Amino acid sequence: MAPATEEKGDMPVLTASYSAPNASKTFEHPLPAIDTSSAEGKAEYLSALRGSVTNLQDQINTFLTGKMEEDKALAAAAGQKIDDKKEEERYGEEGEEEEG
Repeated sequence: MAPATEEKGDMPVLTASYSAPNASKTFEHPLPAIDTSSAEGKAEYLSALRGSVTNLQDQINTFLTGKMEEDKALAAAAGQKIDDKKEEERYGEEGEEEEG
């Protein structure tokens, strides 16, 4: 899943796409149209971008947590045991994120 910035009309949109054999989802978060011709405008845009990335990460994490819970419920219904290590490899390990 790789975030990207696209333009929809005059408004840029931060997007990320999730794709798996049995599910796919696109996440979008609009960015404000800010004049970046000045240093202040660039700083304002980067601040908005940073906030949008955080919001997008939250949406993705919520989605993936839901997918993990669905898989666990399906496995439990089929009488299978869930291997947490395999789940972390499949969906990404939860760990401390670097703040910069």
